[in-house]
Order: sequence, then structure tokens, then C-alpha cells
Amino acid sequence: MNVVVLAWGNEARGDDGIGPALAAHVEAHWPAAALVVDDQLQIEHALDLKDRSLALFIDAGHGTPAPYRFYETSARSGLTHTSHALPPESVLDVARQIGVSAPPSFVLCIPGERWGLGESLSEAAEERLELARALIDRLLGEPDAESWRSLAGS
Repeated sequence: MNVVVLAWGNEARGDDGIGPALAAHVEAHWPAAALVVDDQLQIEHALDLKDRSLALFIDAGHGTPAPYRFYETSARSGLTHTSHALPPESVLDVARQIGVSAPPSFVLCIPGERWGLGESLSEAAEERLELARALIDRLLGEPDAESWRSLAGS
């Protein structure tokens, strides 16, 4: 499997820990996938895309439709950012700028409700995690861009 999964979030901030929770599932059930877990996306993550056939970005979202949003994305220049806290599209743009050919890239965003320091995952997030795990299993069980595209937007 030549898939990279980039999951981010802060487990000390309630539902912001959705990304790391899903990363734990990938690590336990899909060890052949390259896994990158961080508090936030940074420009250095563009290097993690090199020589991969697919990329899956996983994060919690504010105002994201329940139970999750899964879609294909691509590089976009001109997004406001600093060297920290980049959206996936900016990481893909950095890859383009440094000559890394990014693979087909997809985002799995799960809506969160609680973000306070020291909070645990909300009950709603826990329920959504089950559905997101099932989607991840389906994606990584069939690591093919066309298969993923058929599920995107659904």
C-alpha cells in the first residue's frame, strides 16, 4: 500500500482530538499505510506526499455537515497561511512549489462540538468516529483513486 494518511488535532482540546483518534485506528488496523500525526499541518508535511499514490487528510471541523465530509482536494495557491496551521490545499501547493508531485488527495473532516482545553471527545464525536472508521476501512481496503472518487461527496 502506497497511501499516506495525515491526521492532525489536539487531544487535549475535546473534539479537536478526532484526527488523532482516527490515526490510532489506522495504526492498529492498517499498518501498511504511512501515517503522519501532528497537532497541525505544516509546510514540512509536503515532503510526506513524495512518491505516494494516494493521500488522505483527516481532521475535525467546525460547521462540517454530520456525520462527516469526504471530498477530493487539490493544490490552491493564495490561501492565507503562515508556516503553521495550513489547510491541506496549502500543503499540496507547497509540494507543487518544491517539485513534489502530489498524489490524488482527499479530505475526511468530521464535525466536532466541544473544543475546550481539558475536555474529552463529545458523545456526538464518538458516534461519528464509528462511521468514519468504517469509511477509512473501506478506503484503505481499496486504495485506488477511482474507488475513492466514487465515495467522495457522498
